[in-house]
Order: sequence, then structure tokens, then C-alpha cells
Amino acid sequence: MMPAARESLLDAAYTALARRPWSAVRMVDVAAAAGVSRQTLYNEFGSKEGLARALVRREADGYLAGVDRALTAHADPRDRLTATAEWTTLSARENALVRAMLTGCWNERLPMPALTAVASGSPVPAQRRADGPLPSPSDFVHLVRDRAVAVLAGPGHARGDAADLARSCELVIRLALSCVVAPPPDEGVAELVRGALHRQAVP
Repeated sequence: MMPAARESLLDAAYTALARRPWSAVRMVDVAAAAGVSRQTLYNEFGSKEGLARALVRREADGYLAGVDRALTAHADPRDRLTATAEWTTLSARENALVRAMLTGCWNERLPMPALTAVASGSPVPAQRRADGPLPSPSDFVHLVRDRAVAVLAGPGHARGDAADLARSCELVIRLALSCVVAPPPDEGVAELVRGALHRQAVP
């Protein structure tokens, strides 16, 4: 199957999930919405569980791609980290799957695939990846922290400075996650992050 068709199926599944609980989403309806046969859908994902894993994997990748954009959108390192925190809270507010992945709080409306890898006999490379381990909330903290450090630590960064920078970056993502769970007033995320970074080791 062409990647575009796989994306269309995932789009259809995401749209269906926005309208009804995952338990009520039917494979035949997802296939029809994407304009393919139900057999094509099963060939691509293997099962409804496989579709759920692929959907969660795509939303995780989309969130992390946004982190990468936020980290390169500004010149000032503190602005980069502030943008990353704002992207995190915005994504969680607008995307129930991202919120569930970042917080570990899955509700009955959502698919809840196991985070551990599952046996995969899929001939589709993208599905084999989706059948691999899915990130936990702790994994996201480390993934975002490490991405931030990689962008912000310039060449020749001293080892001690890098450790301080990693702590600052982890502080920001953990602060953003706290704002996901207990949202501050408007503009509050940026204010909290800037306040936290005021005395932190950021180049």
C-alpha cells in the first residue's frame, strides 16, 4: 500500500475516534471513510489493535516533530524551551491521544495499546515499527530532554555544563506536563517556564 493510503486510513481512524469511543469504531467504517476495502485495512494493520498501535505511534511522532520545530523556531535558548513547553501543553489540549501518552491517563473512550512490543509478522515496515515499544510518559520526558540538549548544547560544551543543561531541559518538560494536568491561566505556561529558567543553566 502507498504511504498516502496508510495515512488516509489513520486519518479516518482519528476522525472516527473524535466522534465516538474506540470500542464503537468499526474497521469497516474506517475503511469506507478512507475509500479502501476492509481487507486492505486488515492487510495494512493486521487487526484493530494494530490500527490502534499505528495511530498512537503516529500521534507520538507528530508530537515529537513539533518539539523539533519548537526547538529551532527561535534564536534564544530560553525562547526555544518556552516554545517547547507551549507546544506540549497545546498538543495535549487539542489531541486526546497525545494527552494520554504524556500523562499515562487513558480513559475508556481511547484505544489503550500495551506500551511493550507485540509480536509482529507484518510485511509493512511502518506497522512493524508501530508494533514495537510505544513511549511511556517517562520516555517522553527523556526524549524531549535529549532533543533539547542536542539542539542547545553547542560544540565544545563542557561535561559539567551539559549535565546542568540536561537538568534545565528536563525541568521544562516536567513543568509543561504539570501544566497539562493542572492548566495555568492564559499565557501562564510561558511565564512559569521563563521564571523557572531565570536561574537555570541555559547557554
